[in-house]
Amino acid sequence: MGNRKQLKITLIAVPVLVAMGGFAAFAFQTNIGPAQASLDFQTYKTRVEPIFLKTREGGVRCYDCHSALATRFRLQPFSSGSSSWTEEQSHQNFEHVSQLITSSNLLKSPLLVHPLAQEAGGDPAHTGGKFWKSRDDAEWQAIAAWAGVTSTSEPARAPSGSPAPGENYSRNFETFKTTVEPIFLKQRTGHARCYGCHVISNRNFRLDPLSPGKTSWNEEQSRDNFQSALQQVTPGDPSASRLLMHPLAPEAGGEAFHSGGRQFSSQNDPDWIAIAEWIRGLDEKPATSPTGDESNIYVTNSAADTIDVIDSQSNKVVQVISGIELPHGIAFSLNGERIYVSNESESVLDVINRKSGEILQKIQLSNRPNNLAITRDGKRVLVGIRKDPGLVDVIDTTTLKLVKSIPVHGSVHNVFVTPDGKYAVSGSIESKTATVIDLETEKAVWKVQFDSGVRPIAFETNADGSTSRMFVQLSGFNGFAVVDFAKRIEVTRIKLPGEPSGFGVAEGRLGTPSHGIGVSPDGKSLWVNSTVANAVFKYSLPDLKLIGHAALPLVHSAGGAAAGSVPEWIAFVPSGKVLYVSNSGAASVSAIDAATLKLLTVIPVGEVPKRLNTLTVR
Repeated sequence: MGNRKQLKITLIAVPVLVAMGGFAAFAFQTNIGPAQASLDFQTYKTRVEPIFLKTREGGVRCYDCHSALATRFRLQPFSSGSSSWTEEQSHQNFEHVSQLITSSNLLKSPLLVHPLAQEAGGDPAHTGGKFWKSRDDAEWQAIAAWAGVTSTSEPARAPSGSPAPGENYSRNFETFKTTVEPIFLKQRTGHARCYGCHVISNRNFRLDPLSPGKTSWNEEQSRDNFQSALQQVTPGDPSASRLLMHPLAPEAGGEAFHSGGRQFSSQNDPDWIAIAEWIRGLDEKPATSPTGDESNIYVTNSAADTIDVIDSQSNKVVQVISGIELPHGIAFSLNGERIYVSNESESVLDVINRKSGEILQKIQLSNRPNNLAITRDGKRVLVGIRKDPGLVDVIDTTTLKLVKSIPVHGSVHNVFVTPDGKYAVSGSIESKTATVIDLETEKAVWKVQFDSGVRPIAFETNADGSTSRMFVQLSGFNGFAVVDFAKRIEVTRIKLPGEPSGFGVAEGRLGTPSHGIGVSPDGKSLWVNSTVANAVFKYSLPDLKLIGHAALPLVHSAGGAAAGSVPEWIAFVPSGKVLYVSNSGAASVSAIDAATLKLLTVIPVGEVPKRLNTLTVR
């Protein structure tokens, strides 16, 4: 740890920050490059988004295709029974739409040129039809005005010396040229070549014709093909990229029909994998090019006096906050300027300047703390007190004073706030109880009694954002209990698979076989750590079907058998594409691809890392 430098995080614009926990978290405007950083959400919501719901000739709306098909332009499906988007869904739409705008040159913006008539400067074809005959169309004008240009006669262009449109992707051109492009010329058994159809001018995905007598493209032609391919992908997300999903067999997860046939019978096809890897690489930003949207994973090292800060783009420790012995829980102020840490050694809540790492204030608590949470409005920090009879301390974030201690059922190990912000839930190992607190009255209102100690908890929501179910980990059980929040009862228990196995004995952790659980940001999957499997398991939601698992690192000791890494906690990046697992027995954090369940990297951190939390900086 001595060779690490304490670094400040430099923001590139006025910062807006979103604090998110490892369980239920939302974040917006991720992966928007510098060209899109100035786009205004409210203007989008009121003037642009309604265009996607307008009925066109034939009774079809943009929404009908782009909420159902794997296209680069992706709209969120409506919640059940709704005919419009929620605020959260509109933010997610805004994220996708913003990636289709090149403000420096509107005629390079897929959102504007794809549905625009070719004679007016549009693309050769659009599956949904050409519903803008000219750039004088009121809808085209509305989108252009939002993108920062009101004149249709002379779209704005980047000034001399500024980055060219698509520069973030162009570094992947060589990979495309050497690895992806040859696939389009490949003769696959029983199939015509991709090239045979996609040189036709009216194809959505268009390849340049080869020069006479040539068997490969020249540099200029390859760049044309590269730009065409980019319009068919969602950078970083193969499953949302039409270039991959359209020719994939339906039984392997592809689209229902492709006029070129089922080019890929499975996602294990080497060519499919090669294209998928290229698409994932498109989402990687150069370390020297700030994106304006950074996510940092904060790691409390429970057997040390440090907190490590991992940059989720580079997966490297970029800051170490020192001077807090036995840090436990961690949360952030809404503006991201402060960090709140429960300090077990001094029984205080430490308030820290995020940028400098300086401890600003120590707030005395009623007794020794464990985990903490912050209310959705950011006005109160709730700290679980690990002493009977059981309290949740309430700290006012304006006055930075302890203002109340809420009695609960048993000493508190963890405390969480439900996704809708209406309730807090404390979990007690000693009393084997989960207590639900009404945050309006600040009183315990009901509880669920278990037969084992309560460990971490995650939440599933209803369509209206209210809490549907709690997933509760228990001492001595390798799995989790499912609690119906409305009925206030446990309805079932899910035991994790028996394999892999063989861990936990040497580590002395059979009493806590499963610790760390989280619902992905999109609410579609549940992730569960297992010490005895040395793995993290993925279940689909809401049906709780097992999808698979990702193995965690082994710990090798001299002369002994390899032990497990003892996973403790789970956190996600805002997009949900990568999750992080703290390996308390290996002094590390694993970064895992959520789609493929593949280990991306292992990041060394301090001694016995446990709690994780994600802070997104904009």
